[in-house]
Amino acid sequence: MNIDLEYIQNYFKNDRFATENGIVIDSVTEDCVVCGMDLRPEHRNTAGAVQGGAIFTLADLAFAVHCNLAMVCGEKTRLTVGQSCSISFLKSTKGRRLTAKSTCLSKGRSISVYRICIEDDLGVLIAEMLANGFTIA
Repeated sequence: MNIDLEYIQNYFKNDRFATENGIVIDSVTEDCVVCGMDLRPEHRNTAGAVQGGAIFTLADLAFAVHCNLAMVCGEKTRLTVGQSCSISFLKSTKGRRLTAKSTCLSKGRSISVYRICIEDDLGVLIAEMLANGFTIA
């Protein structure tokens, strides 16, 4: 698979909710997609912690990029959409940036499963998502 990071970043600029919230695609390989988000005041909730939806959106973009990587890179495959996911929020961050790393646990013809680990720039595991994708027939 020919992976062109700039092309992939440009393709996913259309994911406006993620990009307008400051999420960027940092690196892409077949085995791992890394997305990051510098934390801003608008990412905080009433208690001053990073809002769960911001963390979820970061993980969701890493998942979307990873499960659609082959299609975006020109292989003859169809769009994969999220079927279900579960996210566990483990710690509150004291860091200034979050990074989501997606790894594929299983990829079948129709169903795929990914683990997305969200860490802060201090090396603390903040959350973990398990996401199932469904490839549209």
